[in-house]
Amino acid sequence: MANPDASLFRPEPVLDSLRRMEISTILLEYKIVADDKLLDEQVLRIRKQYGKMISKDVVADGDDISGTFTNEEKGINAPATFTTDVFKNKKEAAKFVGKKVGDVVSLSTKGLFDDDHKLMDYLKVGHDDVHGLDINVDFTIEEITTTEPAELNEELFGKLFGEGNVSSLEDLKAKIKEDAEKQFASQADQKFLNDVTQSLLDNAKFELPAEFLKKWIQQNGENQLTAEEAENEYNKSENGLRYQLIEGKIITSNGLQITFDDLKNFTSELIRKQMAQFGQMNPTDADVDGIVARVLQNQDEVKRLSEQVMSEKMLNLFKEKVKAKTKEVSYEEFVKASYGE
Repeated sequence: MANPDASLFRPEPVLDSLRRMEISTILLEYKIVADDKLLDEQVLRIRKQYGKMISKDVVADGDDISGTFTNEEKGINAPATFTTDVFKNKKEAAKFVGKKVGDVVSLSTKGLFDDDHKLMDYLKVGHDDVHGLDINVDFTIEEITTTEPAELNEELFGKLFGEGNVSSLEDLKAKIKEDAEKQFASQADQKFLNDVTQSLLDNAKFELPAEFLKKWIQQNGENQLTAEEAENEYNKSENGLRYQLIEGKIITSNGLQITFDDLKNFTSELIRKQMAQFGQMNPTDADVDGIVARVLQNQDEVKRLSEQVMSEKMLNLFKEKVKAKTKEVSYEEFVKASYGE
């Protein structure tokens, strides 16, 4: 006999109201622009990437410093390379300026980085040890280098984009801006999708058959769980279960379907993008179709790609149906809005 909690479960009235995707608040749809600051930084990064490395005798701001962090008591002996701007504590960073190869700089780890987890990378200490780590470490300088940025000329432009495609700094910035904003659009779309999802969850007030689901989780797993373990698992999955019901109602109410052509075209575009990242800018249709055919023979890949196609269809539907206000921001402003950083 079914648990009474399950038999009384009636989310349809609430889910019916979601066919129109009625959300009580107007959401923001971000348009991220590559501003002058970002473009200048990317130009300098490219020039340094293709520049000439020069050895130095004395450290100055912006130099690459190589050496080894040590602390005998904690067993730290960690080679590292960095520039001083990696440090949040500018007083500690300033200790390097004017130092020479062979010099030893003593640093306090407390507040050294903007995130204590970076101590794991630079000092090679375990995760459990990094939070609030307050010790002194010595850094022995073994090499000091700087990079002389490459000149902006036709030779560099040819290496980057092929001969004749870019011929000036303005062309270079335009190309960087175009490529960057394509990537930014994907991040903005993902945030909009996440925000709509959360708003739908907030607006869909219906009760799940909690006790029934907890008992089902407890008894139908690979290993039988205790009541407490089942409740913890339920609490972790509750929002996911709610959204599965919401998503299913939206998909059926709006006639969203995935055809084989949808899947094939999506996979083809994905493969072309991946090939372009490795310098294959103009693959033949036959080459791409061959790869697509092999990928779609793998059922796990078909499932993964189908989820991506449906996610794209949901995003397009949300953009059409959900009330949203477009806000133009820099990438830095977008990161702050998304993560509060």
